[in-house]
Amino acid sequence: MKLLIFLFLNSFLLSSPGITEIMPTKSEILKKSNECFNISEKQECKKLILQIEKLQVVEFERNRFKCQSSLLGLQSTLIESKLLESSSTKLKKIMIPYVKKNC
Repeated sequence: MKLLIFLFLNSFLLSSPGITEIMPTKSEILKKSNECFNISEKQECKKLILQIEKLQVVEFERNRFKCQSSLLGLQSTLIESKLLESSSTKLKKIMIPYVKKNC
């Protein structure tokens, strides 16, 4: 399963080489995550997954590992729910509060 998620994420990173968007704030990421869980627009969710990846790097560089781990969990949940088309209502309820708490 981890390998599958890793392959999906790498394919998104490689398929979008010139992303020059401004990184959203954590509150915007939470808002977009909720929208992503509730709608079926995969392209917007893919963009969000990449933005969360960038934010993870920033948090890592700040030595904020709890926040980074929470963002990773949210990102994994988004990948599982949208790209693998899995039902993740339960997971959504678990990950959003961790990001709020740790970031």
